Amino acid sequence: MIKQYELLAAYLRARFADDERGASLVEYALLVALIAVVCIVAVSFLGKSASSKFTTVGSSIGA
Repeated sequence: MIKQYELLAAYLRARFADDERGASLVEYALLVALIAVVCIVAVSFLGKSASSKFTTVGSSIGA
């Protein structure tokens, strides 16, 4: 049983030791999540100001 475990562990180390695709995927996912958070924060802060500007423009056009 121990021999089989050692053989499997050696195989997995040899197979996935140089594979960095998972690390790159995690880095890209974190980058996309950070960009999404920045966009959401910007829209929430600028949304109120933009809403008041659109209200002012709409009032002046309607009058």
